[in-house]
Amino acid sequence: MPLRALLYRRPPSEPSEISVAFDGEIYLVRLRRHAQARRYTLRIHAATREIVLTLPPRGSVKQAREFAQKHGAWIATRLRRLPQAAPFADGTVLPLRGVEHRIEHRRGTRGTVWIECGSDGAQLLCVAGEAPHVARRVRDFLMREAKRDLEAASRQAAQALGVSVARVTVRDQASRWGSCSTAGTLSYSWRLILAPPFVLEYLAAHEVAHLAEMNHSRRFWRLVERICPHTSRAKTWLRAHGTDLHRYGAEGGTS
Repeated sequence: MPLRALLYRRPPSEPSEISVAFDGEIYLVRLRRHAQARRYTLRIHAATREIVLTLPPRGSVKQAREFAQKHGAWIATRLRRLPQAAPFADGTVLPLRGVEHRIEHRRGTRGTVWIECGSDGAQLLCVAGEAPHVARRVRDFLMREAKRDLEAASRQAAQALGVSVARVTVRDQASRWGSCSTAGTLSYSWRLILAPPFVLEYLAAHEVAHLAEMNHSRRFWRLVERICPHTSRAKTWLRAHGTDLHRYGAEGGTS
């Protein structure tokens, strides 16, 4: 094994996480070493509410623990500022294509997930089966719907630009809404199915335009705006509401 690899390998006795106590709460912090890190840094992933402390190669767990404890107030404040978690459970209201739907568990009913209009006029996302399976079934349903809509929007945008899409995949991407590979594979966050359709269509146009321009030049943005007239509106919506989409399906709680 190369000396460099040994240098950055986590020692067998090193913990993978530490705890930080602040104001009566206990927060779990995952430790992560990085070969290029020059200092200790803290980051909170909005999608998972996971707290990650990055250590430089020669950093110590003792110093990492002191650093995290020193920033206990920052951790607590940042977590409080995140939108309240909305787990996929009976009674949770979530947006589907921008329209509110209430999850209704139909235990004992045959089927998986389907949409109904309730007696009060509310849109219902009905889920069959036992309670422990509700969250997984809702997530699987949303991912299927996202893939279907994103494939259709991507193919339409590709046809408008005269380019070819090799494949469309959906994942739970925490740091970006979409990506485009040089091989023509487009990858999106399934959470776009929670946004209004014009937002999903913009992201599809954005990633497809990268098949013609693998950059963010003026020419790239002209291509996006040519096939997506509501680009500015969608970007504004994402800035205002994008973070909120990450709260759905989260269980919440870090202590």
